[in-house]
Amino acid sequence: MSDQTQTESSYTMGYGEEFLQMLDRRSAQTNAARLLPHLTPGQRLLDFGCGPGTISVGLAKAVEPGEFHGIDMEESQIAIARSAAEAGGHANATFHVGDVTEMPFDDDYFDVAFCHTVLTHVPDTAAALNEARRVLKPGGLIFSRELIVSSSFIEPGEDEMRSAWNTFAKLLAGNGGHPEMGKELGAHFLAAGFVDVRGSASFDSFGTAEDVGFFSQFVKDWFIAPEIVDAATKHGLATREQFDEWRNELDEWKDLPGGMAALAFGGCMGTKP
Repeated sequence: MSDQTQTESSYTMGYGEEFLQMLDRRSAQTNAARLLPHLTPGQRLLDFGCGPGTISVGLAKAVEPGEFHGIDMEESQIAIARSAAEAGGHANATFHVGDVTEMPFDDDYFDVAFCHTVLTHVPDTAAALNEARRVLKPGGLIFSRELIVSSSFIEPGEDEMRSAWNTFAKLLAGNGGHPEMGKELGAHFLAAGFVDVRGSASFDSFGTAEDVGFFSQFVKDWFIAPEIVDAATKHGLATREQFDEWRNELDEWKDLPGGMAALAFGGCMGTKP
């Protein structure tokens, strides 16, 4: 997307009901599995860009009675996170509305910092990681899990749908995001001054008939929603005819035997020296 057509930085996924349903499927056990073995009761843990808290509550439980803090720029998401923590009895969890590049915490405060699909969307990667480094104690641990759009797929029919993935990547980039951040984390961690940097990769898969139906509907409700179609066509990223073709492909795909989809993620762990 050219400088003339690039949109103002904003959260590409939005906060609609269809995307909240996707977030609701996430948990610490599935989406922070590589971090959980490093957590112990009594630690102070930060979840920056915590969203509605579906991962947060599991992390808060893992460090009880230690402090858990979640922060997100969207007040509506923080309200959901607070409700979830209260319903689960996580009295050690506190949630804040704020910017992950300028957080209201003291230097050297946390033992662990975590984020999930946050650096994918934050335009200034260095600012976010430098701030996370500031609030971590020396020896503190950071872990991030971020999207890799080019390695995500739908099968069968990937050849037909690859152009849709490419359009999604351009929408992310146009909003100041980083569609391949999952592959780039190691270099960013090193540039931010973290040491003992270790990368990993994993998938969120949709392989049962129920999952395939959910994913098909999610893509149609979000990616082929009128506001997304309008934005993409306005900036010349795709035509309305292409969106119609992708919708038809999804309708056919969800009924194919053996169909599956997967979102690819790169993870990275590092330590503040």
